Amino acid sequence: MSNRELAKTLIDQIPESRLFYVISYLQGAAVPDETPNTDTLEALAELDSGGGHKFTGSTAQLFTELMED
Repeated sequence: MSNRELAKTLIDQIPESRLFYVISYLQGAAVPDETPNTDTLEALAELDSGGGHKFTGSTAQLFTELMED
């Protein structure tokens, strides 16, 4: 039995009162993964190659540092 066939069999066993949750999950799972934009991909590549700036602190500290630059 394929995974698809198993899923269909299991769906038939779910009580109507809980199908809403399954449908919500399946709708999210059916949406293709979003591809990051060019800027994000470049930033990730920069970090992977040892560049960039990693920040560890609070959000308030981050914004304070960003405003100083």
